[in-house]
Amino acid sequence: MPGREMPDRANTLPVFRQLYVRYRDAISTGQLKPGDRVPSVRALASELNLARGTVEAAYQLLIGEGYLETRGPAGTIVCPQLSPAPPSINPASPAPTAYEVIHTGRAPLPLQMGLPALDAFPRKTWTRIASRAIQQGGLDGMIYPNPHGDEALRIELARYLAISRGIACTPDQVFICAGYRACLELISRCVLKAGDRGWFEDPGYFLARRFLEEANTQLVPVPVDEQGLRVDIGIERAPDARFAVVTPSHQSPLGVSLSLPRRQALLAWANEQRSWIIEDDYDSEYRYIGRPLPALKSLDTQGRVLYTGSFSKVLIPGLRLAYLVVPNEQVAQFVRMADTLHNHCPQLLQRATATFIEEGHFARHLKKMRSLYAHRRALLCEALTARLGERMHLELRAGGMHVLACLADGLDDRAIAARAPRAGLALQALSDWYRDVPVRQGLLMGFTNVNDADSAADIAERIAGLLD
Repeated sequence: MPGREMPDRANTLPVFRQLYVRYRDAISTGQLKPGDRVPSVRALASELNLARGTVEAAYQLLIGEGYLETRGPAGTIVCPQLSPAPPSINPASPAPTAYEVIHTGRAPLPLQMGLPALDAFPRKTWTRIASRAIQQGGLDGMIYPNPHGDEALRIELARYLAISRGIACTPDQVFICAGYRACLELISRCVLKAGDRGWFEDPGYFLARRFLEEANTQLVPVPVDEQGLRVDIGIERAPDARFAVVTPSHQSPLGVSLSLPRRQALLAWANEQRSWIIEDDYDSEYRYIGRPLPALKSLDTQGRVLYTGSFSKVLIPGLRLAYLVVPNEQVAQFVRMADTLHNHCPQLLQRATATFIEEGHFARHLKKMRSLYAHRRALLCEALTARLGERMHLELRAGGMHVLACLADGLDDRAIAARAPRAGLALQALSDWYRDVPVRQGLLMGFTNVNDADSAADIAERIAGLLD
C-alpha cells in the first residue's frame, strides 16, 4: 500500500505533499484501482507517526482533485468512476530529433549574421534612460498598451524616417511590432489571403520566405542581378501577383541596391495591378560609400508600399522592436487587426527607445557604428584575402553588416557551413538563401564583432581549415 513508508524528512517537499504524490501516482499507475479502500486518517497517521492534520491535508487534496471519495462510516475509497490505468507501451521507435532553433539564447559565435557590435552598444546611457522610464512610468505602463505602439516612439520614428529615409508619414501610419516577422504577420492578415501569389527575391531572406510559405501564399522566385530584383522576369512569371517582397536599399543577402529604373518599373507594376510592395529596409543605415539611398517608400505616390524597419541591427536584437509604415487609407484596417493580434512590445522598451532617439543618442550611435563597421570590415577582408585569396573572392558592396565570399569551384558551401560550428564559427551558406537551384556557392559572414587584426587572422585561419 502506498504511503506506508515513512516520509523523507530531508525532502524539501512538505510531508503532506509527499503523501499526496504517493497516492496520486499509485492511482494513476493502477497500483490502487477504482473502488479500493484506503486507510483512515487516524490509522495512517498512527502508523507513520504523523499528525492527523498532515494526513488530512493530503487526503483533502486527493478528494478535491477527484482521486478519492469519502463514504462516511464506510471509509474512504478510490473514486469508482476513474478509468483504469492504460497498459504501458514501449515506444516502437526512438524519439524524434530535437528541432535546432536558429536563435539559441547562448553567446553568439564569431561571424554570426544580423548581429550588431555588442561591445560598442552604449549600455550605460541605455541603462540610465531605461531606469528613468521606470521611475517616471505611470498608469500607461500598467494597462494594456495601444495596439499602434507607444505614441512617443511613433512620433520620433515619423520624424526620423522623414529626415533619413525621405518618407513622409504621420505617427498614425506607424505601427510598432515585435520583430520583422510580426510585421509580416500583420501585413498578411490585413491585405493578403491564402493562395495569393507573390514575388520573392531569389536569393532572399529565408526566414521571411518560410513565414510566407507557412501563411499559405504562393511564392514566385524572381532572380537578382547587379541592379537588384529583375522586375521584367517577375512580370513574365507572375504578372498578376498580389505582392512583392523586396530589400531595395541593401539586398539580402547579395548586398546590391535596386536601381532607380527598376524601382520605377516595380512601382508602375504595383500601381497598375493594385498589388502590394513589402519593403524591408534591410541594413539601410550602414553605407560606407556615399549617403544612404532613399527608401522605395519615398517614391510611392499611390499608396502601394508597406515599409518595414527594425531596431535589431541598429541597436540590439534583444529589444524585439520593429516598425511598419502603412498607407493612410489602410490605417483603420491595420489598427483593427493589430488590436486583435495583441502584437504588443514592452512599453518600457518602447518608451526608452523613444527617449534614446529624442535626446540624440540614436543619431550619434549610428554615426559611430558606420565608422567602426567600415574598420572592422576592412580587418576581416584583409585577413581573408591574405590567407585565402586564391580560394575565395570577396564581393564588397557599398554598405551592410556582412560580406559575401564566393567560393572557388569544387567547394560546397553547405558542407563548409555545417562544419563551421565545430570550428567555433557561424557561417551561412549562400545556397540556403536560394529557392531555385543555387546560381553560385558562397559564404555569408557578419563582421561587426571582429574586434582586431589578431582575431581576424585567427578567423581566417579557421576558415582555411574548414576549406581543407
